[in-house]
Amino acid sequence: MDHDVYNGMAATDLNGVAWQKSRHSNSQGSCVEFARLPGGDVAVRNSRFPDGPALVYTRAEIEAMLLGIKDGEFDHLVAG
Repeated sequence: MDHDVYNGMAATDLNGVAWQKSRHSNSQGSCVEFARLPGGDVAVRNSRFPDGPALVYTRAEIEAMLLGIKDGEFDHLVAG
């Protein structure tokens, strides 16, 4: 994998990473996929556009987001 990882790079340039999506994702592919990068950062991409950009976050940023999700802080974004 190229060592020049940056936010917004093409997800296809992240060779050798394993993309993972939630088991709750629907069959139409509407989901967010995550990949752990060497060094501990995490890349995120839209599964509908797998060749599109990857957003790259630090482990601390991902941990804060997951804690907020678990606490329900973002439930209002998808509430009916």
